[in-house]
Amino acid sequence: MSDLNVVLHTSISQHSETGAARRMAGSVVPRSLLSPAEREEMYCLFETYFSGTTRHTFETDLAEKETVFLLRDSLSGQIQGFSTSMRLSARIDDEEVVAFFSGDTIIARDYWGDSLLSRLWSQTVFAQADLITLARPGTRVYWYLICSGYRTFRFLPVFFREYWPNMSSPTPCYQQKILDTLGKQKYGAAYLERAGIVRLASATPLRGGVSDVTDQRLNDPQVEFFVHKNPGHIHGDELACITEITRSNLTKAGQRMVSSPLGN
Repeated sequence: MSDLNVVLHTSISQHSETGAARRMAGSVVPRSLLSPAEREEMYCLFETYFSGTTRHTFETDLAEKETVFLLRDSLSGQIQGFSTSMRLSARIDDEEVVAFFSGDTIIARDYWGDSLLSRLWSQTVFAQADLITLARPGTRVYWYLICSGYRTFRFLPVFFREYWPNMSSPTPCYQQKILDTLGKQKYGAAYLERAGIVRLASATPLRGGVSDVTDQRLNDPQVEFFVHKNPGHIHGDELACITEITRSNLTKAGQRMVSSPLGN
């Protein structure tokens, strides 16, 4: 693993729900250091919210990742959320591009609304992006993610000024090249270039009740756009998205996310 990936944090966040205080502890660890017990907890949590998965599929996906973001209940120590990450690289129009790819990600329902994972991920990735551009000036750094649910997609307009695809403007040629290059590099024929969709043979759609698109949700233009771009989301189709990891590309909410103390 490159030294650029070893940026570790431990932090505490308090989350209040129905008057009860819940505290979460977050850490960033190399995937290779996960214990068998941690892998088991991660899979059980993932299986609770995603259908069609198997332990073999989960472990195969995890094996290619470099970094794992873990959230634990600070009292019980039980894993209540996680995300995985790896880096991809490509040369596009004579520019070096590095992309942080987010893999399996889930937070237990009781902790929805807690921002610790967003802050932990963003502060780690922005620190790594700074190291990359310092070591190799001129490198463009992106976040590459695939979304089967609108909740994940809505992170983009909340925290970033420009991202693709978006409801306001067509995707520029350069950014489309990035999407297509990374999609084919990561998923091969499972990436449907014209649609910008990843359709895996072993798809793991969200279970009913996790991220259902109701008529009320469709009143949100961002949710309506996501459903238009990814009509097969209910079957596990994933919409490929990118945004550039630069501080000038952050919204005010994104700036707070990157700069706020992790202990709050």
